[in-house]
Amino acid sequence: MAIHKIQINDFISEDYELIAIHSSLEDYKLAYAINTILNTRLIKNESNIEIAIPEGKSAFGNYIFDDEESDVQWSLIENKTTIVTSKKKSSQLFDQVDITVFLLPEYKKADFLLKIENIDYQFDEDDMIEKILSIKNVTTAYTIETTNLKSKNNLIF
Repeated sequence: MAIHKIQINDFISEDYELIAIHSSLEDYKLAYAINTILNTRLIKNESNIEIAIPEGKSAFGNYIFDDEESDVQWSLIENKTTIVTSKKKSSQLFDQVDITVFLLPEYKKADFLLKIENIDYQFDEDDMIEKILSIKNVTTAYTIETTNLKSKNNLIF
């Protein structure tokens, strides 16, 4: 009898672009601005992206748009979130600690990530970044090289 093993790399698709966005905007305002400038329809996803860490579970808010016409999936994801943990079993006032968790710890300064899946050869990344940079309160935006990411498993959702 043959044994078939499934590797995590079997599920990791490399046909996506990842754009880091530095902005002081709230997530819903950034999603609205991206919808306006890129003609997308990003909507709030009811389920958050959860990452388990030793201190507890972290939840990252995200917006999604499935463009059925061109078969492209768009995801706008928060790169950082805060979880509250208790230091001890007691319930004193200052026993809780806030921990900041990053979806991509290698890019701690990025506030949001824009993941675009199933892109084709006509995808103009430079034009898209230029449009994102034209949004008020977006400090910078740039492409993240996904081949050398240590935490690329966090992008499987």
